[in-house]
Amino acid sequence: MMKTHTCGELRDSHEGTQVVLAGWVHRRRDQGGLIFFDLRDRWGITQVVIDAATSPIAHKVASDARTEYVLQVHGQVRIRPEGTANPDLPTGTIDVVAEEISILNPSLTPPFYMNKEENVEEARRMQYRYLDLRRPNMQYNIILRHRLVKFIRDYMDEKEFVEIETPILFKTTPEGARDFLVPSRLQPGKFYALPQSPQQLKQLLMVAGYERYFQIARCFRDEDLRGERQPEFTQLDMEMSFVEREDVMQINEGLVLALLDKFAPEKKILGRPLPRFTYTEVMEKYGSDKPDLRYGLEAIDVTELAGKSGFAVFNQNYADGKPIKVIRAPGLMREEGTNTAISNEKLKKVMKELEDMVKEAGAKGLAWMALPLEEEGEVKGPIGKFFTVDQKLELFEQTGAQAGDVLLFTSDTREVIYATTDKLRRHLAERLGLADPNTLAFAWIIDFPLFYWDEENKRWDPSQHMFTAPMPEDTEYLDTDPGKARGTQYDLICNGYEVGGGSIRIHRREMQEKIFPLIGQTMEHAKEQFGHILEAFEYGVPPHGGMAWGVDRLAMLFAGAPNIREVIAFPKTQTGSDAMAHAPSFADPSQLEELFIRVVEKPKDEKKG
Repeated sequence: MMKTHTCGELRDSHEGTQVVLAGWVHRRRDQGGLIFFDLRDRWGITQVVIDAATSPIAHKVASDARTEYVLQVHGQVRIRPEGTANPDLPTGTIDVVAEEISILNPSLTPPFYMNKEENVEEARRMQYRYLDLRRPNMQYNIILRHRLVKFIRDYMDEKEFVEIETPILFKTTPEGARDFLVPSRLQPGKFYALPQSPQQLKQLLMVAGYERYFQIARCFRDEDLRGERQPEFTQLDMEMSFVEREDVMQINEGLVLALLDKFAPEKKILGRPLPRFTYTEVMEKYGSDKPDLRYGLEAIDVTELAGKSGFAVFNQNYADGKPIKVIRAPGLMREEGTNTAISNEKLKKVMKELEDMVKEAGAKGLAWMALPLEEEGEVKGPIGKFFTVDQKLELFEQTGAQAGDVLLFTSDTREVIYATTDKLRRHLAERLGLADPNTLAFAWIIDFPLFYWDEENKRWDPSQHMFTAPMPEDTEYLDTDPGKARGTQYDLICNGYEVGGGSIRIHRREMQEKIFPLIGQTMEHAKEQFGHILEAFEYGVPPHGGMAWGVDRLAMLFAGAPNIREVIAFPKTQTGSDAMAHAPSFADPSQLEELFIRVVEKPKDEKKG
């Protein structure tokens, strides 16, 4: 080995020890006869001192070394002189007095510094990802991810799950997103597909009698990369036989709580055991099936009260059966950090921003009412005059409104109200600083609709996937009113993200065949795509269910990172590109010829962007 110790392990107890360290120059300070290096490896930082008087050759070598040079240092550990200790470093009470230094490799001046907490443009970070990954915060994230995965593996093993790898090259069976296709050289014209998930294969493993399966699985989806999506991602995939919904949820909740105890002892945890909400509950309150529960900002139903006010829009919507809801924005009237009211001009500007936002979500406008800070002040806003004094008092009591709050009203179809509620909650939470970064709010969402109606294609779409079983008591709705059927689905959410989801699966062929025509598939097409599943269902399939967790998202939450790219070693950009390796790239014509593939040039109007 080229080192005897890491740069993070030396302590006072090592005083006088001869050591060999190797790593990168993190910082360099030249004081003439003395040169100081902070030498860094993945375990930490150790200060190295090079004295020209005692080690002139080492000092000469050190004079040539710069930031990010790779060095090997031979020297002796000493206690730092009094008053020079660094309390911010675990190694801060010692340094290594260098006797010999070797430059193992020089470095160009990096495009950004590893030793500074500075904001670097993400595109530049992606271009030089191998350097970005040297930064201590990135190394912390990646190593934390490793430890999370190891912990998960150990937990699953303790619960008697068997880790089984499923194929990466499989059959194209679209599951909602586009498949990545891989051409077959040996069977020209045919294609494999990269798995969107191991869903079908893990169900077949239940048919095979393994009863408890898991895998840290790589998954691939060729879809638009908005938000937090990546074309390739990692999930904890699991399946269990002879279980009901509660059994699967309990196993997974145990894992959540174990992870929290191990990796988030310093964080505030909301809910133990994890709270449960129905899909209908969260949609009505928060407008989302993955709400951030670290703050309130609930949509409160004031249909009866507001519908009987003097405001014509509310009157008409009330008559049409459209709900009227209000969100209380606490302290939105106040200047930040003060008890002073914002100016009328600023208030109008804020409300215009909010109105434009809800219009993007499909709303026709945004009604509002602002409570003054002064006890004798007048309620502001365009609709205040349409409410009587008693109606206002009842409204304030119902919403818990206080001086300086703003009430934001939405009234439309439930779908539009859901979309506007979600947008307003997220925006207000950020604006008002309501989302505590040191809090993790996990929860279960259950009782999802089994289907959503696709008006454009005139068919039902599965809310999860076509293999989710309906709630036993809702099975009859498949024949009469599929929109009323609830699925045995359960989602795990945290801080506004879906962390994982699963369901009890269909395990009888006749039930699976009942689903296909509802989602617009002929039986002929279904047998072509899923014949292997249907055939397997003839051979004694146990009741089974499972779940899949997003490992990237889980690591992001535990690391406190702003997005999943911060916990993935080599992520793609939002265009699906690798800015470092310049992938995807053109294939050599000879490769295409071997695969019997010809590239057809896009029409000119499709080339833009």
